[in-house]
Amino acid sequence: MYDICCIGHITLDKVVTPAAEMYMPGGTSFYFSHAIRQMDVKYGLVTSLAESELHLVEDLRSGGTQVTVFSSVNTVYFENIYSQNLDHRTQRVLQTADPFTAAQLKNIHADIFHLGPLLASDIPADLVKMLAAKGKVSLDVQGYLRKVENKKVCAVDWEDKLQVLPYISILKANELEAEVLTGEKNIRKAAKLLSEWGVKEVVITLGSMGSEIYSEGVFYTVPAYKPVSVTDATGCGDTYMAGYLYQRVKGSTAQQAGEFGAAMASLKIASPGPFTGTEANVVNLLIQEKSYLPLN
Repeated sequence: MYDICCIGHITLDKVVTPAAEMYMPGGTSFYFSHAIRQMDVKYGLVTSLAESELHLVEDLRSGGTQVTVFSSVNTVYFENIYSQNLDHRTQRVLQTADPFTAAQLKNIHADIFHLGPLLASDIPADLVKMLAAKGKVSLDVQGYLRKVENKKVCAVDWEDKLQVLPYISILKANELEAEVLTGEKNIRKAAKLLSEWGVKEVVITLGSMGSEIYSEGVFYTVPAYKPVSVTDATGCGDTYMAGYLYQRVKGSTAQQAGEFGAAMASLKIASPGPFTGTEANVVNLLIQEKSYLPLN
């Protein structure tokens, strides 16, 4: 039984920024797993990838992460291209992997399942409903809003959203995804609409502008903490959610959890690859920013 279990594909990523071109593993499951393995929580990862990339799983296991891996014909391959403004990117999908199934997850148990679909077919609706019967479901909605046309990723609405959202306890989206999902440009109107559709807690990340959380009818505004440098934004949202869910499991308020996640994202963006810091690093940053509120 895990406190938190992340479900999602590890990817092969090509990251292109104005400063550099890098090749590295990625995906929600990869960045989330690296960030949360530094924390005091019982965590497990469920992923799927081709045999040629199994070494990525071994790297996580050697760091102490419990991993359940299913074989796939291919590993997902993404190309992420950033402009000078690292808040936004364009993507291409060069290779896809096999979807997860309810049968694969029937013996996996957790208090919170964090789902990181990268494409709409990754995690089908029947699997979401099954997991919701066993624990809370946290969803990074980005994959359900992606359509691949000639390898280019385009934003589309989620066809099954009204059937699936009532099973989602925590939903994470950025401002563009929230607009595609709801049709609302106003962040708070979008969050309220998602709540009306059944989501218990809405987390909307705004890049360098911070984040907004809507929980039990209350909005919480979370600042973004200025990083020492802006090097690699890939995986910042996943790092934020690792910190957020970790703190929620520990009993923190939505505000405290959001600030902890934001501090983790600030530390992560300053270097390429996944978060490598510790809880102490995060707390020290929050103390410097006068945002640290100890648990009651």
